[in-house]
Amino acid sequence: MAKAPKILILNGPNLNMLGSRQPEVYRSTTLADIEAMCRARARDLGLAVDFRQSNSEGEIVGWIQTAKDACAGIAINPGAYSHTSVAILDALLAVEIPVVEVHLSNIHRREAFRHHSYVSQAAHGVICGLGAKGYLMALDGLAQLIDEFKGGEMKAR
Repeated sequence: MAKAPKILILNGPNLNMLGSRQPEVYRSTTLADIEAMCRARARDLGLAVDFRQSNSEGEIVGWIQTAKDACAGIAINPGAYSHTSVAILDALLAVEIPVVEVHLSNIHRREAFRHHSYVSQAAHGVICGLGAKGYLMALDGLAQLIDEFKGGEMKAR
């Protein structure tokens, strides 16, 4: 039996506070709830999941770098690092595997500084504003992108 392709799901700063942080924006879903949802969807798609969260930019960069040889794709909710981290952008560009960016809220309906994401420049797709379901959509999209990547059909970002 072939080994299931692994998806690295990364969560940036303050996402460990989901469920108690700004429920008017992020609702009551916890990061543990999102992880459970992702694991179930990944199983249905024949994927494996490595689900992580860090408040440290350097740690996230390190995880991205190790994904190059260990993972078939990355789903990332970089949180506030979306708007500030060239280091995360550079790491994502270097791994050369499919990337989908996820945001629980619609960053384009929030403060102006949130409208720009460096991470989007490395992402094959961006999902925002659909809450926790955005992670499931990211997994669906990555499953398709991985098939295209294997078939040599991946287009330039």
